[in-house]
Amino acid sequence: MGNGLAGLAEIKRLEQTPIAERLLADNTYDMICHGASINPKAPALSFFLDGSKYKAARTYSYAEFLGEVNRTANMFHDLGIGPDDVISYLLPNLPQTQFVLWGGQAAGIVNPINPMLNAEVIQEICEHAKTRVLVALGSLPGTDIWEKVASIRNDLPDLKAIIRVMGPSDESAGIYGYEETVCKYDADKLDSGRKIRSEEIAAIFHTGGTTGVPKLAPHTHFNEVSMVEMVRLNFSELQPGDTFMCGLPLFHVNGTTATGSFPLAIGAHILLLTPKGYRDPGVIKNFSRIVEHYRGVFFSAVPTVLSMLLAELDKSADISSLKFLLCGAAPLSVQLFESFEKSTGMKIVEGFGQTEGTCGSIVNPSGGERKIGSVGLRLPYQQAKIFILNDDGDFQREAGINEIGTLCLKGPNIFPGYLDSRQNEKIWPQPGWLNTGDLARQDQDGYFWLTGRSKDLIIRGGHNIDPALIEGPTQALAEIELAAAVGQPDAYAGELPVVFVQLRKGAQISSAEILTYLTENIGERAAIPKEVFILEVMPLTAVGKIYKPKLRWLAIEHVYRKALAGVVKLVDSLEVNVGASNVYGSLATIKVKLLAEVDKAEISRQITDKLGPFMIKFELHLD
Repeated sequence: MGNGLAGLAEIKRLEQTPIAERLLADNTYDMICHGASINPKAPALSFFLDGSKYKAARTYSYAEFLGEVNRTANMFHDLGIGPDDVISYLLPNLPQTQFVLWGGQAAGIVNPINPMLNAEVIQEICEHAKTRVLVALGSLPGTDIWEKVASIRNDLPDLKAIIRVMGPSDESAGIYGYEETVCKYDADKLDSGRKIRSEEIAAIFHTGGTTGVPKLAPHTHFNEVSMVEMVRLNFSELQPGDTFMCGLPLFHVNGTTATGSFPLAIGAHILLLTPKGYRDPGVIKNFSRIVEHYRGVFFSAVPTVLSMLLAELDKSADISSLKFLLCGAAPLSVQLFESFEKSTGMKIVEGFGQTEGTCGSIVNPSGGERKIGSVGLRLPYQQAKIFILNDDGDFQREAGINEIGTLCLKGPNIFPGYLDSRQNEKIWPQPGWLNTGDLARQDQDGYFWLTGRSKDLIIRGGHNIDPALIEGPTQALAEIELAAAVGQPDAYAGELPVVFVQLRKGAQISSAEILTYLTENIGERAAIPKEVFILEVMPLTAVGKIYKPKLRWLAIEHVYRKALAGVVKLVDSLEVNVGASNVYGSLATIKVKLLAEVDKAEISRQITDKLGPFMIKFELHLD
């Protein structure tokens, strides 16, 4: 086990021991206490405010870290928070965020919220979660979190108190300054004396949903501690004292698990890469030097971040400490995979996970064969199968080898169901088996390959976008008959949202006018479409529904033609056609008619280079 998991046979061998016998603890608080007991003087958390001043870090030992978690939990308890009460937080990546995250779970239930969402969506999440205490960043230059809180606080019926991080108290208004309040509480133990049961809810994460109906996914303590053990078995090479660099946000399960609960459980060191994480230009520019200075061993990122890091790599820095990069949320191109590994000397481990599965479910084995482009093998104790479902989402049969179907999961990390029970219809095609909404196939060696998406979702750089956020405002335009948003391939972000429209008969409106309107009327910045396409006739299914696969193929064709614009000038003709594939989900066929004087090998190389950064498979036919 020194080099991590090697393959499926070892996974099956490990599973001969029940997972309950492997767990370091049966709740997240006791799990952190375990990690702290390994070496209380060891660094648990370091934080620097500015990527250009990365050496100026504040470090907390494990004894200090656990003390701050205890203080925070005791503050919440004193405010009336019990095991069933919800603490929501709107915070960037700060040490206080970690204390609120784990102290909140020790006192009640935490509900991390993306602070970049607009105030209306934040209000809806808090209402559905029944938020009792809201923790938010105070009024600081360059942030608008506090302004959002001020605009919604009086519309939250369950709210009893607000905690202001980096800001003063105003107890007459029910506002408590975090720093001046938390220091009054005991750091040695939980004043509540709570004995946390593994089946109790630890956290509720927002995982999308249209305006007015947010999807909130609860995790039990058992979900979270099981997830840590499943990840630990794949990365057994990582040890106490290793530095885990956290640049992903602490409102997302990857940030809170892969670079949160996992390192804390094993006594490792978390390095918080500024409040903005990878969005801090100084972090990207100085990443190599940060690795060198702190001897970074592990980090987790999405493909967009890898592209930026690769462009800013400092070859004079010693980054030999790096061992693993966990990459997920969007597919990684073979070109980027190979370039990054060659330039850094570290090992990229691609995987698949989702909020409903606590974090990760399928990962390439860290000590075995990694198949580039696949998301790997199931983690120990994670059951994963490809089901063939009917149009209503009902189970028909299990898929054969390399047959595309719906990826379904079962295991100790799978959540108990959405907070709103109405959203649980059709998510369990078999008892205990979760429909992930992703299309995939499993090869003869047990590796899973994603081929598309059955659920209606656009993933932009790891950010989930519900197409309804785009389609609703678009459909509101009087000139538009039909509207449908899909993801268009992008070499940097994986996907970008675009919208296709069919105009009403006789209507006159341009793509630019529609885009201007949407820019002003879509509340979520990431959801604003990159392009608007006006179609004469929207493709429909036999029953009259918009046929989105066809729109995705049109979007791929558009992007590939743009990417190959330079090549077109060198050949007689070039055609791009995209359609369904039984192996890849979608396949682009590139047909090129060459000029007599053009070198065939050179044209082939140019096309491969241009399309290499994209994930959609292509076949090249040169004539």
